[in-house]
Amino acid sequence: MIRLSLDEIAEVVGGRLHRADGSEVVTAAVEFDSRKIRPGGLFVAVPGEHVDGHRFAESAVADGAVAVLAAREVDAPAVIVPPVDAAERARAMALAGDTDGSGAAVLVAMARLARLVVDRLERLTVVGVTGSSGKTSTKDLVAQLLEPSGPTVAPPGSFNNEIGHPWTVLRADEDTRHLVLELSARGTGHIAELCESAPPRVGVVLNVGSAHLGEFGSREAVARAKGELVEALPAADDGGVAVLNADDPAVAAMAQRTDARVLRFGQRPDAQVRAEDVELDEQARPGFTLVTPEGRATVRLPLHGEHHVGNALAAAAVAREAGVTVEQTADRLGRIRQLSGKRMEVTETPAGTTVINDAYNANPESVRAALKALASMTHGGPGRSWAVLGVLGELGDETAAAHDEIGRLAVRLNIDRLVVVGDQARAMHQGAALEGSWGEESILVPDVEAAVGLLRDELRPDDAVLIKASNAAALWRVAEELTGSTARASVEDDPARGGGTT
Repeated sequence: MIRLSLDEIAEVVGGRLHRADGSEVVTAAVEFDSRKIRPGGLFVAVPGEHVDGHRFAESAVADGAVAVLAAREVDAPAVIVPPVDAAERARAMALAGDTDGSGAAVLVAMARLARLVVDRLERLTVVGVTGSSGKTSTKDLVAQLLEPSGPTVAPPGSFNNEIGHPWTVLRADEDTRHLVLELSARGTGHIAELCESAPPRVGVVLNVGSAHLGEFGSREAVARAKGELVEALPAADDGGVAVLNADDPAVAAMAQRTDARVLRFGQRPDAQVRAEDVELDEQARPGFTLVTPEGRATVRLPLHGEHHVGNALAAAAVAREAGVTVEQTADRLGRIRQLSGKRMEVTETPAGTTVINDAYNANPESVRAALKALASMTHGGPGRSWAVLGVLGELGDETAAAHDEIGRLAVRLNIDRLVVVGDQARAMHQGAALEGSWGEESILVPDVEAAVGLLRDELRPDDAVLIKASNAAALWRVAEELTGSTARASVEDDPARGGGTT
């Protein structure tokens, strides 16, 4: 966080001082979880569905916060933010349970504060990443490729919404050279709004898929929303770069929606940053030749699944714009780490079973990619492949058809056992049965406990188990039970003590 006085903060958010004279200076991080406050920080009191952050204002200041960013007066030094009108409230996408608009007011203030920070950091390059799937993994790859070239800030996990976005921006300071942001949307205008608080110079669009069809209504609407990122970029003469997936026609078409320079990635011959000679090892880890206008180099990714090739190419394209050579990019990709939990996390249990925890979230495209990775990891080996799948949410009218198709794909990929968890995902089980080549290889179980009991009874050494579903299904609990450990926690799993969602 850059140093800011309370006078400066009050001015930029349009607020007023309370129990403070304005000369106090914030020198540490902005936090909306009072337990994470450090001396010199600023506590943001976010009203939420279950807990109101204003209740923790006094304790946050007692723990060292200089002041509180609040929607109403509290028993502590504060900047009181003004109410927002209906339009601002809608743009701020007020938190669940925010019945009076106070949550929206605080979020608008956070966004304005984030914009102030970006505007003051003249040497900062902001990179935005969006897409229907792969955002978090690609954001992690971009950050790791850029970090050796200069201090880099990126959010933990999928911290990509109206809270996580400004919270991440406010971690940048005078030393930061790269700010890598993941942008999500639940409707038209959301990405455009996020871009206003932290205008990107480089924008990456990965794909347009089925995620959130229930909210958007169609893939065309999803494409319109994702394309707001490239529309927000500066013109080519001002340094704007749109990094677009040449393999996805809906993304490639976004070149017509931006004045930025377009850089394409993918496996098509016309992609400036592309992969050739893609191969998978016995653990479904991809190797390929990275080809750029400046040369080529061999890449061996330590990540599981062919879908990571596209993510790596997108990250390589961003690195190229930052001056990283093709040889340096290949070397850094070969040493990449899986930073965000519950995303193709591969663990071997003491009994010799491989558990693939990809249960943070799911949509039809990401489930297909995960199933293909599972098939590659078990092809020709002594063990059996198990897919433990749950409901895919927010698919609207396509819900039944999408679940049916996933079940059929499991059969076509020769997955040995399919365990469908929960009646909401029943169409997956039915699709597998109707595909015609299975007998009792597919089973429908009611809940996580039943899935764990079945697996404990029937798993053998050398078997591999993929676990995947939408976030609400919480199927990572299956992985925790099988591995005897708690899934890696991050800010996204630890909502604000003051309430809120991620």
